[in-house]
Amino acid sequence: MTRHNDKEKIREFYDLVSSHFHELWGEHLHHGYWIRGDETKERAQIQLIEHLAQMADIQPGRTVLDVGCGTGASSIYLAKRYNAEATGITISPVQVSLANQAAARENINATFLLMDAESMRFERLFDVVWSVESVSHYQDIARFFASASRLLKPNGSIAVIDWFKKPGLNSGEYKKEILPIEKAMLVELGTMPEYEAWLKSSNLKIVKSEILNKNCAKTWDLGLDIIKNKSVWKVAATNGPMFVHFLKAFRAMRAGFASGKFVFGLLVAQKT
Repeated sequence: MTRHNDKEKIREFYDLVSSHFHELWGEHLHHGYWIRGDETKERAQIQLIEHLAQMADIQPGRTVLDVGCGTGASSIYLAKRYNAEATGITISPVQVSLANQAAARENINATFLLMDAESMRFERLFDVVWSVESVSHYQDIARFFASASRLLKPNGSIAVIDWFKKPGLNSGEYKKEILPIEKAMLVELGTMPEYEAWLKSSNLKIVKSEILNKNCAKTWDLGLDIIKNKSVWKVAATNGPMFVHFLKAFRAMRAGFASGKFVFGLLVAQKT
């Protein structure tokens, strides 16, 4: 039976839609984080990256491995803001190309590679392994955290923002509120306590754990506004059913945020 987070489907999806995401969502392909509430979407997306960077205590000149880097915006921001030496990986050749083009335009110290997060191979160690809204795409998250731990320097940190389901959901709640998200977004959602246990088993100490729903829910108010535009549906239709299913799941995402059954969370862990 094919899993919701089938790797080939994920690669196909991001190859198809990444160039359109810039028009749909902006250069940062992730949630926004609202502090005042009246920030633009673009400012809120920067604030999400900055919030994670502060929680992870990223210092100038650090080496960062951005896992599931998308089109490179987080790595480019960290390189510009913190003078980080950033390396990004993704399984999408289209994203690698777009990210390297963006880095060249900005003339910053960031490199992007075609690599599977579940089969990472590097001859070097990093100060920070960074991943924003990517880990729930992986089929063996425990193995990923173990691999990430091995790639960290002593006292290095892993900084993660990801999608979760609320612990203890019954089968009816899962089928109604979580399953539609998993199927359309090509993810399989774990819980934050599960992630924490996997991190601890990889010799990583949890130093920050935070639920971000309150500050990030507005993302899907804006998402519902986006899908009111008929031209968006036309673009989706010309790119195949996966893009259409993705847009249809926006309502499920907003409902999950509202009910608290869907959890948007942050975890930072340090190598011990």
